[in-house]
Amino acid sequence: MDDPNYDGPVSKLLGAFRRARSAIGSAVSRLFTRGANRKMADVAAKEASEALAKLNAESKEWVKENLTKAAQDGVKRALIDIGAAKTLLEAAEKAKLNRANRDMLAAAILDTHADVLAVTANMDRKTKASIRQALAESLRANLSQGINGNTTLQRDVLDRMRKILGDAVDTGIIDAKGRRWKPEAYVDMLVRTKMAETHRQATINEALGRGVYYAQISSHGAKDACSKWEGRIVKLTPDAPGDYPYYGDLPRRDIFHPRCRHVLMPIRNPK
Repeated sequence: MDDPNYDGPVSKLLGAFRRARSAIGSAVSRLFTRGANRKMADVAAKEASEALAKLNAESKEWVKENLTKAAQDGVKRALIDIGAAKTLLEAAEKAKLNRANRDMLAAAILDTHADVLAVTANMDRKTKASIRQALAESLRANLSQGINGNTTLQRDVLDRMRKILGDAVDTGIIDAKGRRWKPEAYVDMLVRTKMAETHRQATINEALGRGVYYAQISSHGAKDACSKWEGRIVKLTPDAPGDYPYYGDLPRRDIFHPRCRHVLMPIRNPK
């Protein structure tokens, strides 16, 4: 069975983020023209929020659909590897989520959706704050020059406004290490990591439910720290006999790190 490839679904979600960013850009572009005022700023902020609300709705459906698929793929992986199904079609017919997997999936969906919402909520806050800041720049520039709101703003003021608004849209979130991520880049990392972990957890739960306590880590010719773990046998429960490392104790900086595509292949007899 081939390892899962979720490039298509992830691209669809990132497309939704790009459309939202484009809509926000269109909403705030009026602030670059002459005549910027508080009413226009309020309208721009409202339109930006509506674009993000639409994105949130799309994201919620995407997370539910695709994490469910990842869980089902993990179950199919287990069924084929332990010989409970001989073909993908047979595995698909048998790929029912047991109680452990249903509970795991429900938690994964809630957790992932909350993480995606954190990105869009941050975009919303920063966009509104930048609109207020850009409007203030415009009003101060007009007052300092004794001109009214119908006069074209000076180039340096417009450049500052564009930078303020551009930074707000481009910076989706700042992680625990202080790194700034553009929304699409962060969401790409986030959902790939969540789907891969959901796949592995579903594989583990299905295997354990069938009395299989070991798995082999897949091999892809990795060049990073994952390479030393490729092909290794691991326990799926710490109580399993044998001198094998337990999956839950593996160093995540080495294997199953963010964006890692390695999967677990259950085996009944590790010898």
